[in-house]
Amino acid sequence: MVPDPLFKSDVEAARRDLLAWWRRDGLALCVTAPRTKPILGFPAPPPVGLDERWLSPSYRVAQQLHHMAATFYGGVALPIFSTDIGPGSLGLLMGGVGHIDDVTVWYDPSIADADLDRPLALDPSCTWWERHFAHLRAGLEANRGRYLVGMPDLIENLDTLAQLRGNEEVLFDMADRPDWVERSIEAINERWFEAFEAMQPFVDDGAGGNAWGAFAIWGPGRTAKVQCDLACALSPSAFRRFVQPALADQCRRLDYSLFHLDGTNALPQLDNLLSIEHLDAIEWTPQSGRPGGGSPEWYDLYRRIKAGGKAVQVVGATVDEVEPLIDAVGPEGLYIMTWARDEEQARCLLDRCGRPEA
Repeated sequence: MVPDPLFKSDVEAARRDLLAWWRRDGLALCVTAPRTKPILGFPAPPPVGLDERWLSPSYRVAQQLHHMAATFYGGVALPIFSTDIGPGSLGLLMGGVGHIDDVTVWYDPSIADADLDRPLALDPSCTWWERHFAHLRAGLEANRGRYLVGMPDLIENLDTLAQLRGNEEVLFDMADRPDWVERSIEAINERWFEAFEAMQPFVDDGAGGNAWGAFAIWGPGRTAKVQCDLACALSPSAFRRFVQPALADQCRRLDYSLFHLDGTNALPQLDNLLSIEHLDAIEWTPQSGRPGGGSPEWYDLYRRIKAGGKAVQVVGATVDEVEPLIDAVGPEGLYIMTWARDEEQARCLLDRCGRPEA
C-alpha cells in the first residue's frame, strides 16, 4: 500500500490506526495542512476552462500531484487521487444527464413515466463511462506507488433513483407504485456492484483493499462510503421498507462501510442504521447554519453511535475542538477529520494526541 513515502511519511502507522478505528478499538486522527516545504517537481497546471478542469485526465493528474506535493498528511490522512465526477455519478453510467458546474455536477431526471419499464442497466458505451475510466487509467498510470487511486463517488440506493427520476417524482412513486421503487432500488444496487467491480482493478491498493476519496477512508477489503440523503424526507418506517433492505445487503457484501448521515432531518433514521449488522461506521455532517462536527452540540450523538456498536467519523472539527472531543467521547472508534493552518500546528496536535508523525 503506497510503498513510496514521497507524499506520506508513515503509511503503515496510518493503516494500523484505520484498522483499529474500523474495529472500534482506537482513534483515527486525520490532519492535513499546507506543507512547510512543498515537494519540488510538481508545478501547478496552467488555468483551463470548466470542462477541462473536470474532464481532462492530464489536467487532473497535474493538479492533484501539485496538491499532494503541497500538502502535509498527518495521522491517518492519506494522499488519495480523486476520480470523482460530481457526487453520485452512478446515474450518469446508467443513462443519466449531467451538467458540469464550477464545484459540482447537476443531474437532470431521465426516467419519464413512459420509461418506467426500461431496464436499469449500466451503459458502457456512454460518454460518462469513458470519462470515468479515463480518470481511473490516468490516476493509475501516474501513480508509481506515490498515492492511492480513489473509487469514484458513485452513490446508490434511493439517491440514485431520485437522480434518474427526480426527487418529487420518486417520493410520489413510493406512494403510487411502491413495488416499482423497491425493484428499482434493488436493480440500482446491483449496478453499483457491477460498476465497483469494473473499477476495482484501478483502485486496488495491491493487497485487495481500496480507498474512497469522499470522506478519506481506506480499508483492507472492499471499502465504501454509503448513503441515502433522501432519508431526510422519509419516515423511519418508509426508510425500513424502501432503503434499509438494499443498504443492509450492500453493507453485507462489503468488507468495510461508512454511512454518510447528512443533516438533522436525517437523524430520525439513526436507530434504523444502528440496527444494520454489517454497517461498520457512521459519519455525521451537520447542515449549513449549524455548528460544525467538532461542536459539543454533537457529543451525545457520537456517544449514541458508539454505544450502538458503530465507529463514528467527525468531519469539520477545528484544531481547538479535537482534544475536548476526544476527552468527551473517548478515542475508541473515533475518526476526526481536521485541518491546520500550517504543518507546525498539525504536528503539535498530533504530538499532543499521541500520534507523532515521522
